[in-house]
Amino acid sequence: MPLKKIMIIDGHPDPHEERFCHALVNSYALAAAGAGHTVRRVSLAGVDIPFLRSEVDWDQKPVPADLTEAQEGIGWADHLVLVYPLWLGSMPALLQAFLEQVLRPGFAIAPDDRNFEKGMLRSKSARIVVTMAMPAMLFRIFMLARNLTMPRQNVMYVAGIDPIFATLIGDIGGIDDARRRQWLARIERLGRRGA
Repeated sequence: MPLKKIMIIDGHPDPHEERFCHALVNSYALAAAGAGHTVRRVSLAGVDIPFLRSEVDWDQKPVPADLTEAQEGIGWADHLVLVYPLWLGSMPALLQAFLEQVLRPGFAIAPDDRNFEKGMLRSKSARIVVTMAMPAMLFRIFMLARNLTMPRQNVMYVAGIDPIFATLIGDIGGIDDARRRQWLARIERLGRRGA
């Protein structure tokens, strides 16, 4: 198994350590580093991320100084790991704002590419890990996993990232400690493989 450079994005806006997303990120990061992969990470809970309000902002304003290191880490990585909770059927607004800020023309897509056909982050793979209150199967069936199509097709895929894998962890509020340990062990296995 080749060793990878891995960038982990903890997209949970709440900084409290009891959030399961934070435990998943820690498990993945420790397992990956223990297996010899090089790991960088960013937690969005402690970052002030301004919203883009126009196409001019997206095209011409510089990436905020607080996010340049995270953007550099995305460019550096072979594999991206994005962990976040499902909120109102989608990713938290803070994570959306982060992705809009860092995946800009000239970094993620070619500046002249208005058809979004020239992703500049090719040769990278990604794993999206989503926690949710509803059972994951219901999310897949009734919501058609719409939440995953945003980062897969509209953001990461357009940037050239492929393949993109998804791990859905449902019924998060109702799982017991044994089930949490099972999920953490599963995430550790993914971390060791850099998958």
